[in-house]
Amino acid sequence: MQKKLAVGNWKMNGLYESLAEFSAMNTACPAPACDVLICPPTTLIRSLVEACDGTGIQVGGQDCHEQTSGAHTGDISAHMLVDAGATHVILGHSERRASYSESDLRVRAKATTAWNASLTAIVCIGETLDERKAFKTLDIVGGQLAMSVPDGATAKNLIIAYEPIWAIGTGKTPNVEEIEEVHAYIRVCLKERFRSEGANMRILYGGSMTPENACSIATVPNVDGGLIGGASLKGSDFMSIIESLKN
Repeated sequence: MQKKLAVGNWKMNGLYESLAEFSAMNTACPAPACDVLICPPTTLIRSLVEACDGTGIQVGGQDCHEQTSGAHTGDISAHMLVDAGATHVILGHSERRASYSESDLRVRAKATTAWNASLTAIVCIGETLDERKAFKTLDIVGGQLAMSVPDGATAKNLIIAYEPIWAIGTGKTPNVEEIEEVHAYIRVCLKERFRSEGANMRILYGGSMTPENACSIATVPNVDGGLIGGASLKGSDFMSIIESLKN
């Protein structure tokens, strides 16, 4: 059984001095209870890679362009992330889908580019509150999963993150039965499409996981870890979630 995975998504937060928070966390917890990946702003990737040297903690990016290079001012390519030391990249986060109108097909193209650069793609899927109220959650999640993930996915190059959009940053969280239903459905879809590889792909929960609810969420079948936003910015909170995610 592979360890659960805690992914810290710092979003547009963090300066060089923020690495002190990570250093304090690493000193207090030199042997994490689960696998750990931190996705800081692009400006901090190289510095964090150096800080993580010898710890086993990996570093990822928060997005990449679907093209390998070109006239795309302000964007970053998958190869640039690898050059900085990243091993993973978050794609299709709800904030990217909403703020930048990223479609499933664009997320799919980015995932292919990420794989070609030897990055593991963390593809995010999830429903809005209106969609949940209309009982469309599984339809939305299934559709995004089918269209956002390219053929050729393996347990090594793909991680799925289920993030109910209505729960992110709101303090609201689905109950464990609702989380179990969606994660079980995602697992069925992955197994139907990718067979044995789909059975072993990690499925993360990404809707406001906190030190208070991490223990209960971690026990839900097919929850293989968490995609953690705000709680990953504070070392003590992130450490608490990491401890909750131990197998």
